[in-house]
Amino acid sequence: MDRRIVFDVILQPNRPLSPRGLALVIGFVGVVSFVAGILFALRGAWPVTPFFGVDVLLLAWAMRTSVRASRRREHLTLSSDLLVIERFSPKGELKREEINPYWLRVEHEDPELLGAELALVSRGQRWVVGAFLGAEERAGLAEALRRALREARNALPGI
Repeated sequence: MDRRIVFDVILQPNRPLSPRGLALVIGFVGVVSFVAGILFALRGAWPVTPFFGVDVLLLAWAMRTSVRASRRREHLTLSSDLLVIERFSPKGELKREEINPYWLRVEHEDPELLGAELALVSRGQRWVVGAFLGAEERAGLAEALRRALREARNALPGI
């Protein structure tokens, strides 16, 4: 059967910085910490100086973790008889869900509520999508999904 795609979107978080930008930020913080460490050591507060290196290492670790987390993505594809959710982890592992869209509803009641989830619900199962998106982006996605689901239901043969 030839499926007509009604909705197709790839969701991914914003990238933190380019590799060059990350290197510049960490390098700048490293230089500032080194200079501050030297000044503290010259004033006799040498026990404090190792902490100026630790802060740079923690910043580099946090930036690396942020870059790794930004590699995840979700691919939603909706046709008249199937919704496919493909989730790619930061390591590239794929988890695929296939859902009948006929019984599916979009649950996103209060987009202004901080942390309000966008969920797809069908027959007692719930799939949260776009958790990494901002509130405005989630609200737009919820509306687009509702429109696409209406269109997909109208495209069903025999209805």
